[in-house]
Amino acid sequence: MTTLRDSNVVVIDTGRTLIRAGLGLHELLKPPAIQVTARVGLRRDALASGSAATVKDYLVGTHLDEALSANADIVVSWPFAEGYIKDWVQAEALWKYVLFNQLQRRRVQNESPVLLSIAPGLSRDEYERICQMFFERFNVAGFSVLERPMGQLYAANSLSGVVVDIGQFQTDITPIYDGFIARQARISTAVGSSDCEHYLAYLLRSNQSVMAAISPPDAPLEPQDAHPILVQLASQVWREGHVKVPSDGETAAPEDEGVTDIAAVIVAGKERALIESGMKKRATAKASAAEQARAREIEALDLITVQFRDQSITLGKERHRFCEPLFDPTLLRIIPAAFRESSPQSAGVLPWSLQEAVGHAVSQTDVDQRQYIWGGLFVTGECTQQVKGIGIALQSRVASFLVNPDLQTDVQTRASRVLNVPDYFPEYRDTGNGFAAFLGASITAKITFSDGKSFVSKADYSTRGPRSVIELAPALL
Repeated sequence: MTTLRDSNVVVIDTGRTLIRAGLGLHELLKPPAIQVTARVGLRRDALASGSAATVKDYLVGTHLDEALSANADIVVSWPFAEGYIKDWVQAEALWKYVLFNQLQRRRVQNESPVLLSIAPGLSRDEYERICQMFFERFNVAGFSVLERPMGQLYAANSLSGVVVDIGQFQTDITPIYDGFIARQARISTAVGSSDCEHYLAYLLRSNQSVMAAISPPDAPLEPQDAHPILVQLASQVWREGHVKVPSDGETAAPEDEGVTDIAAVIVAGKERALIESGMKKRATAKASAAEQARAREIEALDLITVQFRDQSITLGKERHRFCEPLFDPTLLRIIPAAFRESSPQSAGVLPWSLQEAVGHAVSQTDVDQRQYIWGGLFVTGECTQQVKGIGIALQSRVASFLVNPDLQTDVQTRASRVLNVPDYFPEYRDTGNGFAAFLGASITAKITFSDGKSFVSKADYSTRGPRSVIELAPALL
């Protein structure tokens, strides 16, 4: 039996657009130490040469970022974005960068076993090819694979549920029952955080503070030129935690009146004074009734000031409408196609809303399993780190999908239950559910590499070759 030291264990979580990784398993499981955008770049002149690109030809991580910042002629590719491995050389370049550049492993004497968390649904041949790559190209001390949705659900301390993984361009819906993925029920819907950014960017056009900052009257921008800047602001706003989803699950109502009030305040140049005045008056117990009423009025405006491109910009309640496209993709129709060329919605085909996608996915599972799957509604993805309440908002919208009156069964679903990463993982208390895949992979790695038999060791690989990984993948048995 082979056991390996926790301090040497490497966990690599490979998503569609991000790779997160960490070295060492600690008593208190820690969030990922590194995060790499899951893209590679190839100089166009190398592409034009006609010869097949090698791992060394690709730019990854900071090397790619620097080349793009210098306006180099680079062709960018995303090998995992389609939910499978689109290009194996590009995948190797990314994993190699993570192991040897970021985690400082040494290939010659690599004492680190690796647990790789990756998209579900890969074939036996793909599993074997990954296993071969990690042993023969990276010289790992041991290897194991975990399907990402299972790891995400493990992080929520459950074996049954439906995982809703909100990505940049797509949301993956994965029903799971008793530790096994319902493969026939897995679906994706082409709406994600990027669409929310484009939507909020379009709404911000009504905010005079925003438009005065990015498109001043003395140097106005064309709408199509202003939109990418507004998207950057929208991204900053949610990443800084300024967006919330109403707890009752309803989308934030259009704040036309509120926007007008904010504009009037801004035009008068008094927004900062009003905010500071309101804070002082709320803190003063002896404030008059009139002052208290004024403080409540200011608080109701829900104004915040953010620093963007060296300017102070005041925002109101419109920022809380960020998530609306997730639940109603038809809202994306208000955005001119020219403004969102980089968004999957530019093709004009609207995706399912999250509630429709989840309802359809669960309806494809066995009737007797559904009450257990509905009992674990787990919303994850990068945006859940900062935007709280998406799970509750989705829960209220899936209610109509819980009971099918046409099905005669004694096991009827009565309610859905929202799952979250438990508070007893202290290092993850402030990360929402965004790191669930990495946490679940770390939990799995701690068990896998300690029992000495649930992973492929070097001896196993020497004896049976790449197919040794198949015996450890329940999905393939």
